[in-house]
Amino acid sequence: MDLLDRIPVTYFETVGTFVGLFACSMIALQVVREWRLKTPSSLSLGYLVGWILIFFFWWLYGIRFNTFAILVSNAIATTLQILLLIVVLRKRKRSSQS
Repeated sequence: MDLLDRIPVTYFETVGTFVGLFACSMIALQVVREWRLKTPSSLSLGYLVGWILIFFFWWLYGIRFNTFAILVSNAIATTLQILLLIVVLRKRKRSSQS
């Protein structure tokens, strides 16, 4: 652990922010993919809601411990995951009406 202790906290915050935003870009790509594909989604509601709850918890953690990287990346991830859920639910509604 001595090696990690020598790395400044600001470095971890900066790198953590970029890594968190990269992870958010992966969710954004999934949202775009689901939006463009006309076939029914294979994503389960449990999977989608589960990730919303996970990201929401880590967002609260970021608020509680004032960690910028965790707060920002999980706020964005929660929003994107909710958007993904909406897209999937709309696709299911459309396919059930057909």
